Amino acid sequence: MDTVALAVTDGMLHFELSVAYEVFGSAPDAVTTPWYRLSVCGPAPVRVGRFLLEPDHGLDRLRYADTVIVPGWADVDVDPPADLVDAVRAAHDAGARVASLCTGAFVLAAAGLLDGRRATTHWAHTDLLTDRHPRVSVDPDVLYVDNGSVLTSAGKAAALDLCLHLVRLDHGSSIANTVARRLVVPPHRDGGQAQFVTTPLPARTDHPLAALFPWALERLDHPLSVEDLARQARMSSRNLGRHFRSVAGTTPLRWLLTQRIRRAQELLETTDDTVDAIASATGMGTAATLRRHFNRAVGVPPDSYRRTFRSPAGRL
Repeated sequence: MDTVALAVTDGMLHFELSVAYEVFGSAPDAVTTPWYRLSVCGPAPVRVGRFLLEPDHGLDRLRYADTVIVPGWADVDVDPPADLVDAVRAAHDAGARVASLCTGAFVLAAAGLLDGRRATTHWAHTDLLTDRHPRVSVDPDVLYVDNGSVLTSAGKAAALDLCLHLVRLDHGSSIANTVARRLVVPPHRDGGQAQFVTTPLPARTDHPLAALFPWALERLDHPLSVEDLARQARMSSRNLGRHFRSVAGTTPLRWLLTQRIRRAQELLETTDDTVDAIASATGMGTAATLRRHFNRAVGVPPDSYRRTFRSPAGRL
């Protein structure tokens, strides 16, 4: 996998492109084995954000690369260019390993490379990827997915995780760790992008649950039940469930659990409270219960989350 081609065209995101160029473009000083031969392929010139890029070759050269990297696609509401989609598909058909960074997954999906496969993209766009390409099994909770010849990463910094994963596959963990040290990043991150997903309340306020949401959020330390919520909303439990699915896209108990996890995240980030105290404050009851639900929802234990996201104001 010694030749790497970056597939670029107007509308690419410069951060993801720069990440790939930094990882594959030059070998660390400690590496004595042959490094990648990197080229940039695309129509010339290419507008990437506020930068003008001069590719080395046209998109037709992608098919000669061992690995093709597709950086993030800026406007996911617009179909990617047909020539880019065709070139990426042709490269894969010719035997290339194809990897997308962030929303570059929309290019791979348009090329049919993700049909029947598990994939991911930036968490803010996973629903759109699912709706637009129903044959793709979209996983919104991981940093990257490796299907062998087709790989996808989640948003932004997860592009670096995937690039380091490719180096690890090609050159081993020691070399990948060396690259990570040069970039001053961890060689491997635990958990998934669920750690970074926000859980905002519905923007609309003209729905039957508008008053219920803040009422419940003020009582997360209480053992609320569906019956409690229905009583406060002055409707039957069945009617409550119907409104929850319409407004929040989930069930009342699932919504409550999500809010309890989010409150636990806030307390882990901003306080020195013990896990036991946070479990009580979020209605989880015990630390064991909090750890079980938190690990399942976020992908890492509460203690690991605190070490990663602890704000300066929360430190003694």
